[in-house]
Amino acid sequence: MGSGQSTMHVEEADKLNKSVMHGLWALTWREIRKAYQTPILVFMTVIQPVIWLGLFGKAFNLGSVFSSGSFNIPGLNIPKQVLDQLSSQMLQSTFGTSDYFSFLAVGMLTFVLVFTCMFSGMSIVWDRRFGFLEKVLGTPVSRGAIVMGKVLSSVVKSFIQAAIVLVIAVLLGMSVADFSIAGILGTFAALFLLALGLSSLFVMLALRSTDWQQQMAIMNLLNLPLLFASNALFPTKLMPTWLQDVAKVNPISYGVDVGRQLLLGSPGFSSLAFDFAYLLGFAVLFSAVGIVLSWKLLSK
Repeated sequence: MGSGQSTMHVEEADKLNKSVMHGLWALTWREIRKAYQTPILVFMTVIQPVIWLGLFGKAFNLGSVFSSGSFNIPGLNIPKQVLDQLSSQMLQSTFGTSDYFSFLAVGMLTFVLVFTCMFSGMSIVWDRRFGFLEKVLGTPVSRGAIVMGKVLSSVVKSFIQAAIVLVIAVLLGMSVADFSIAGILGTFAALFLLALGLSSLFVMLALRSTDWQQQMAIMNLLNLPLLFASNALFPTKLMPTWLQDVAKVNPISYGVDVGRQLLLGSPGFSSLAFDFAYLLGFAVLFSAVGIVLSWKLLSK
């Protein structure tokens, strides 16, 4: 009887160890633990958003262009109250909010998300170089789970970065007048889909790479075009027509658009339903392509 129960437990454990979810969880947790078990990496995770918002966010203050002092023409005695109202109206019509820092802060949520997702591809390059990938490929874990483990760990790290950015942005003066629990949850749902698609894209580009310099070159080639050809830093309506067309294809624009509508109450360039549909399609497409390519490209 005891022997039979022991055999049953062994068989159940063996099935668990070979299950897709078990392998996916083990690889995802390994990546998260590896990222945060080093004190300097934890410090960098916290300090990077502070630098982005505290330095870049405050220095890149286009709102000063629309300040009341810009309209104070010598010889014209215009009341300051009128000038402030004019300044607020111009900011509202240009950025969809009377506070440019709040406009930029929502864009910064995707800014740090993009940079975190880019390094998901580097992880698989280093695993290949150091032999860990070869060991994993020799286990029952599916190749799709290997890819999705990298992707999901990147999504978790992106969420942590984005949450830190949002808290810091509020402390530095981001408008919270339109904040709601539903708005925050909706924003992070959009960020989840965006991070899932971007991480899948960068992992997909690194599946056969063994050269970290090549992967870094790809990251540097894509990061700035992705950001500047979006509405993260500047409204699309003020861009040249050809760049507006590029921005409307860029998934980052839709992630930012959701955040600005839900957190700031700003008018979007498309409806929330379309934003989420676009981001869902982007995430599903690149996740599926990444898994299919892993079957063909991942080898010992």
